[in-house]
Amino acid sequence: MARGGLTSASQSGAYAPHSKAMKAKPFKWERAALAAHAVLVYVFLYFPIAVLIIFSFNKSRQTAVWEGFTTDWYAKLAENQLIIKAVKNSLIVAAAATVASTLLGTMAALAMGRYRFRGKASTDALLYLPIIIPEIVMGAAMVTFFGVAQMRLTIWTVIIAHIAFCISYVAIVVRARLAGFDRSLEEAAMDLGAGPVATFFRVTLPLIMPGIIAGALLVFTISIDDYVVTSFVAGVGATTLPLQIYSMVKVGVTPQVNAVSTLLLLVTVLMIVAAQRLQQGQGGGSVR
Repeated sequence: MARGGLTSASQSGAYAPHSKAMKAKPFKWERAALAAHAVLVYVFLYFPIAVLIIFSFNKSRQTAVWEGFTTDWYAKLAENQLIIKAVKNSLIVAAAATVASTLLGTMAALAMGRYRFRGKASTDALLYLPIIIPEIVMGAAMVTFFGVAQMRLTIWTVIIAHIAFCISYVAIVVRARLAGFDRSLEEAAMDLGAGPVATFFRVTLPLIMPGIIAGALLVFTISIDDYVVTSFVAGVGATTLPLQIYSMVKVGVTPQVNAVSTLLLLVTVLMIVAAQRLQQGQGGGSVR
């Protein structure tokens, strides 16, 4: 019995790892199919963007025919006063919305992550609402609110609308940073004689700063790219870059439209990459 058990044990020990390795290792055709599927997905997503970027350097005014390489369309953007005005409006709206929503969103994240109060679950659900509901519903709600408040649609209404739906993004990003925060650091600072204000600015704020900056960059990107909500609440003289691009596309897609879209895409990608790097960084804050 012992010898049989030993034999069976040795056989199972000899063959079990090999069988597990065979099961864990996929067949070549499976890996090839997975790679092909991934390539097709990336081509489907990014090929139109690549075409847009390439044809922004086309000499011809017609985007369907390639006639040669040129950078004249980018130079002509500086001469287009409508685009310059739209860029200024977009930067003003994005900067104002970023500053306000970062402050309010950070305070909301601290309150939701640190304290218990009546109605916290309902408040938490409402915090996610601007992200969940469709943008067209958000735009219609905002323009209705401004109508009831008898506010004329200007660039200020665009800023208020952007702040309203951007606060949630900052709150969620900062709250995720707070989830891994070591509260013992604050307790140690207070044990050493630091007050609540000094502890916040010298311990808490530096450690959550990567999350705050990541949220701010994300909000700036969302604000500068927004079209749907802005189209509801923008008045005369408050045309942003996405609205200007759409008005140009209605006339016809030209390399100038491709050029301004490429620049906007570049800014968006850089902002998103920077936000992700900061959000994933674990040692971004330093205690002074």
